[in-house]
Amino acid sequence: MNAMRDLPLARVFQLIEPGPVALLTTASKGRANVMTMSWHMMMEFVPPLIACVVSPADYSYNALRTTRECVIAIPGVDLIGKVVDIGNCSGADIDKFSVYRLTAVPAKKVAAPLIAECLANLECKVVDTRMVNKYALFILEAVKAWRNPARRERRTFHANGDGTFVVDGRTLDLKKKMVKFPELV
Repeated sequence: MNAMRDLPLARVFQLIEPGPVALLTTASKGRANVMTMSWHMMMEFVPPLIACVVSPADYSYNALRTTRECVIAIPGVDLIGKVVDIGNCSGADIDKFSVYRLTAVPAKKVAAPLIAECLANLECKVVDTRMVNKYALFILEAVKAWRNPARRERRTFHANGDGTFVVDGRTLDLKKKMVKFPELV
C-alpha cells in the first residue's frame, strides 16, 4: 500500500528550506539594520557566492539595493529567541540593534556592521542583481569572513518554514569519503 499523501504546493518550501537561519545587516544613511533570513544558498566556493532573497516588503531591501553591500551573520541556537523576534518586526519602526541588545562591530570592507554575538560574519557585496526585480534574489560575494572560535554555543538552527526549527546535532565524519572534492576536507 502506498503511504504517500498529497502535500499542498504552498508547503513545498518547508521540505527544502536551506539553513542555517542567518541575520542580514545593512547600513544606509548612517543607520544600521538587521533582519532574519532563511532563504539563501551557496552558489560557488571561490569566490564564495551566496544567493539570498530579500523581499521588497523588508525594510532592508532598499538599503541592500542602494548600498549593494551587507553582512550575513550566523547566530547560534542560544540567540534563537532574539532571531525570531527580529524577524517579527521592522527596522522602519525600531532600532533592532538597541532593542535586542546586539553589538554592532565595524566591518573592514563594507559599511554594514558585524554582529559580535554571532558565530560567524560574512562581509558581502552584491555582484548580480539581474533576478532582483523578478524574484527579489540578490547574488552576493563574500569579501571577508570572520568566525568567533571562543563562542561556547556552536550549534546553528534551521527553519522548517512553519514556525518550528531544527537544531544542529551530532556531527558525522565522512571526510575519507570526500574523494571528488578533497580540497574541501
